[in-house]
Amino acid sequence: MKKKAWFLSFSLFILQIFTSSNALDVTQFGAVGDGVTDDSQVFLKAWEAVCSGTGDGQLVVPAGMTFMLQPLKFQGSCKSAPIFVQILGNLVASSKGNWKGDKDQWILFADIEGLVVEGDGEINGQGSSWWEHKGSRPTALKFKSCNNLRLSGLTHVDSPMAHIHINDCNYVTISSLRINAPESSPNTDGIDVGGSSNVVIQDCLIATGDDCIAISSGTSNIRISGIDCGPGHGISIGSLGKDGETATVENVCVQNCNFRGTTNGARIKTWQGGSGYARMITFHGITLDNVENPIIIDQLYNGGDSDNAKDHKSSAVEVSNVMYSNFVGTSKTEYGVDFRCSERVPCTDIFLRDVKIATASSGSGQVAQGQCLNVRGASTLAVPGLECLALTADMLSSPEQTCMLAQSVQPRTQPMQDPIWDFESRGKRLIVSNTILISFISLVTYIFGLLMENF
Repeated sequence: MKKKAWFLSFSLFILQIFTSSNALDVTQFGAVGDGVTDDSQVFLKAWEAVCSGTGDGQLVVPAGMTFMLQPLKFQGSCKSAPIFVQILGNLVASSKGNWKGDKDQWILFADIEGLVVEGDGEINGQGSSWWEHKGSRPTALKFKSCNNLRLSGLTHVDSPMAHIHINDCNYVTISSLRINAPESSPNTDGIDVGGSSNVVIQDCLIATGDDCIAISSGTSNIRISGIDCGPGHGISIGSLGKDGETATVENVCVQNCNFRGTTNGARIKTWQGGSGYARMITFHGITLDNVENPIIIDQLYNGGDSDNAKDHKSSAVEVSNVMYSNFVGTSKTEYGVDFRCSERVPCTDIFLRDVKIATASSGSGQVAQGQCLNVRGASTLAVPGLECLALTADMLSSPEQTCMLAQSVQPRTQPMQDPIWDFESRGKRLIVSNTILISFISLVTYIFGLLMENF
């Protein structure tokens, strides 16, 4: 009996070791979490503690609570790396009338190496009070110069402007997000990526009033997959080259995505007068449901008013080496493919393969039409066909290979491994995986049991 009691005490001791942690909870610093009280300064104090090296680099926003926050900047660099921020509760912004501080962004993470932000909480930008405002409006969540970043699991709703902005970041993984705003809300992009490289965005549901995902200048090695987009303006490369700027985008793959009732599907848009390039872009495995412009390149973008573009012979961002393959579904209009390119800088190496787009309005699967201006390339098994593209039976290597990023640009997961612990409310107790924990305790208890039998 004494041996059994000893074994039980020892097991409980091991369990206590593995279910304790120094992870910090914002309520430990005085956060109220009633959705009314301003908890901004408390969050900053909690961040300073975690960033300085306490709390095992882990910060918890507990479940079952709503924290009202004014604009915040979580600044690095931090002594701890990686930093884990688990958002289980809800974050809500102040309304426009009560807004204090920066109007460019609401929540900013800057200069942090190995940042992981995840959880099943909600980030609510309270955007409805801003949408009729003609001046600047804040992006809800922005990451600047955060290398080895991971964002996953959260729900983002009603941002005043873009929901998420990734800027000057290298090695980023974004997954399993839900992003929602009314179709009528202006400029409420889901995810904007600029000046960044080696970015993976996957398995997200995005319904907004603007682009589901927008890729802007300075980006390279981007992989987007498993996106359910709609309503919204589709997935866009650009706009690029506004006000004569030089813009660069290359090595972008968009695959296995659905567009439902969107204004656009796969879009590339550039302004006249710009320079630079958008190249090595693949759209593969795309499903369309009543999409207004399923496939579109617009080098005459002009803020969305291409028909009134003034000088077709001015400079332009060069668009080249673009593959559209395995498209199927319906167009809301008579046009399934629309290429409008510059006379001076035509679009080159544009390829269509295995494309089948019908008009949604006909009810009988009528083939959609295509139109093109200053385009050079080829097509095979493409409906609609385009006279400007040469017909060919053999075209390039498989898009599946094109879409695979090289090993050297795969997201670096080593400094961002999943935390062992799953936080409970208030961070007071952490639960390790039951299988690992039980197995470990059983093994240790068994070994000590054998040893005790020899005494």
